[in-house]
Amino acid sequence: MVSFEDRASVPSQVLVRFLEGESVLLNLKTERYFGLDNTGTRIWKAVTVAPDIKTAYEELLREYDVDPELLRSDLAELLGQLLENGLLEVHPANVGRAAAV
Repeated sequence: MVSFEDRASVPSQVLVRFLEGESVLLNLKTERYFGLDNTGTRIWKAVTVAPDIKTAYEELLREYDVDPELLRSDLAELLGQLLENGLLEVHPANVGRAAAV
């Protein structure tokens, strides 16, 4: 299960290509791939650049006219599928980051 307090990143073995708002994610080790439509691609971009998944969720909630619980559920499901296929990694948000002073 994905914690929204975690940070998502792209594994080094994953190749990402964008084309006309959509994307293809390919795990070079397992040869598993996903095609993402415009919305899936926007979600991918949001979670991989945000400091944590919760921040990405909040940003997506502001962008889309969607029920918050539906977005949370759909986001968790997509991230779970990407994790299962080695197309995404999650780490505690504070790992690899400098502590606040």
